[in-house]
Amino acid sequence: MLKLEEQQSLGEASCALSEIVTKPNRSLTLDLVRRVESVSSTHSQHHGKLTVHAEECFSSRTTAEMMLSCLDLESKDLFSKCDPFLVISKLVESGISIPVCKTEVLKNDHNPTWKPVFLNIQQVGSKDSPLVIECFNFNSNGKHDLIGKVQKSLADLEKIHSGREGENLFLPTLVGHDCENKILKSKLFVENFSETIQHTFLDYLAGGVELNFMVAIDFTASNGNPRLPDSLHYIDPSGRQNAYQKAIYEVGEVLQFYDTDKCFPAWGFGARPIDGPVSHCFNLNGSNNYCKVEGIRGIMMAYTSALFNVSLAGPTLFGHVINKAALIASQSLADEAQKYFVLLIITDGVVTDLQETKDALVKASDLPLSILIVGVGGADFKEMEILDADKGERLESSTGRVASRDIVQFVPFRDVQG
Repeated sequence: MLKLEEQQSLGEASCALSEIVTKPNRSLTLDLVRRVESVSSTHSQHHGKLTVHAEECFSSRTTAEMMLSCLDLESKDLFSKCDPFLVISKLVESGISIPVCKTEVLKNDHNPTWKPVFLNIQQVGSKDSPLVIECFNFNSNGKHDLIGKVQKSLADLEKIHSGREGENLFLPTLVGHDCENKILKSKLFVENFSETIQHTFLDYLAGGVELNFMVAIDFTASNGNPRLPDSLHYIDPSGRQNAYQKAIYEVGEVLQFYDTDKCFPAWGFGARPIDGPVSHCFNLNGSNNYCKVEGIRGIMMAYTSALFNVSLAGPTLFGHVINKAALIASQSLADEAQKYFVLLIITDGVVTDLQETKDALVKASDLPLSILIVGVGGADFKEMEILDADKGERLESSTGRVASRDIVQFVPFRDVQG
């Protein structure tokens, strides 16, 4: 969820895949260099090392969910607190351990219960592959103290869960020249263990689900006069596509292959049809009762025709088109049809009815509907990212209801064009 451009780069390394897989243990350690140095300087400073390990994976759709806890963790010294966290690593053929999962740190807790962890079977190799679960005491300097560890497979952990008995942690201890495992009184428990199969997009298609594509286009005045070349709606006599046409074509070309009838509902919003009030959801084809057009070419023709038959107005309201799309999706659900709907909204600006839009999205979050909002032009779309709940905060309606899932993806077209 982190935006990379907002993070400080520590360095980078590059190599060919063949360099890794031809190593005896399939591991390669590379020097990290800063991006500027990698281009402009031959004497790059030392910025640490990065080890890359490669292995062949066998496809698995099964994911194990576990809730882990510990009892009677020991403090490393008399006055220190215990701030424990777990690191789960898999053991590979060469004997080295590769970390695959880490829990959160729990402050001052000798009997911690961590949030659930999710492990894909493909991630760990198989259900019988050995895993090392290490419990560390967190130190802010990065030198974390090992409290103890266990070595178990997922199958073993499932048995620990069903037996309701914990597993004693051990601590490798040097005795003379030998290393022995000292058994500790601290125990690891598996509070919950469940497996789920993650179905893929292709599974749903094979099961008979149809995708249905819908499009809504922003006809507000902020796009500029369509007859002038600086307008986002300008139709170039040379045939060069404007931003709206490019967005329709690039998204529609992908989705149309999954749409069986290739007839798409197409709407406009924020314009005044001839001799009428401003409409925030009108049929792009000009019809009063039929909103569908045939194929991407049909959308393009209806869009061009609409530009000559409406006056650009405002404000920018999304609520009406989202509710219209949601109505179609809910009718399909009531008919028990195996259909999933994707609404493409193309807009040049910030939405005016933010709370109404949130209400519509929260209401639609239970329906077989996803909404792709594409921002065209050079506007600042930061407010639009509120609707795209990618940072983990689910949308909330004015009545306090929280969206059951995130159904919106916002993309500035300038970032993905081509």
